[in-house]
Amino acid sequence: MSQTILVTGATGFLGSHLVKGLLKQGHKVIIMKRSFSNTWRLQEILPLLISYDLDTIDFTQPFQDIPSIDAIIHTATCYGRNKENISYLAQTNTLFPLQLLERAIKYNIPTFINTDTVLDKFLNPYALSKKHLREWGQYFANLEKIRFVNIKLEHMYGEDDDDSKFTSYVINSCLNNVKKLELTAGEQKRDFIYIEDVVSAYLILLDQAHQQSGYFQDYELGSGEAVSIRELVEMIHKMTQSRTKLNFGVIPYRPQEVMHSQADISQLTSLGWQLQSTLEQGLLSTINAYLNRHQHS
Repeated sequence: MSQTILVTGATGFLGSHLVKGLLKQGHKVIIMKRSFSNTWRLQEILPLLISYDLDTIDFTQPFQDIPSIDAIIHTATCYGRNKENISYLAQTNTLFPLQLLERAIKYNIPTFINTDTVLDKFLNPYALSKKHLREWGQYFANLEKIRFVNIKLEHMYGEDDDDSKFTSYVINSCLNNVKKLELTAGEQKRDFIYIEDVVSAYLILLDQAHQQSGYFQDYELGSGEAVSIRELVEMIHKMTQSRTKLNFGVIPYRPQEVMHSQADISQLTSLGWQLQSTLEQGLLSTINAYLNRHQHS
């Protein structure tokens, strides 16, 4: 059934793939962005989207213009990687989505799907700002004001990801045969999930949110398997037939390094979701996409 979905963070890696998936299913998609956002990931589909520039309009305009929005999918985030100050992180990750939540309740939007990436188990400023939003979502859900679906997302990867992300960085380094790659010992284990599998999970949750019991829902999203960083890097190195020298153990672990992160996907699989790509298949698709991009650039 076709729905009207508002997406934040649509110009980003996850948001852009999500928007394409929603359009493919026949949904009507509204995006909120800034007038200066780089829309390269959405280039081919921009004319198919209803687009609002948040910095040039009143925040309530999309809700007044389009009275029957079925759900908000919130993917916009700031990790603090560019040394943004804490108040900016709080503004982006807590206050902006909280304002969205209030508008959703006011305009009777039944579902709010929140992206809560599992970057750090410790309360750094990013994790703290996301934790606050989750708690506000739970508060409103407990009052039965809105259905709040919280997705704890593990380490996603795929084509069109930011070059600064670890998987992209390793793929680019290996494809370019950089002289050496300096790494930690790589014993820490992570749950890597291919972007297409992430999108399919969101689409199932969107479809089934109203059928689940309770107004607050929490799902872990990953492949359900953890592999060591060393294993991942060696796999990419082999697949790209790279001449790059891998220097494991040169970089020390971060203080309080999380040594094991893995999603429990039993709740998602009970809804009928299934992982389609193995790590090898996902990496191969990603590597091929990088090669195609470099050939055409």
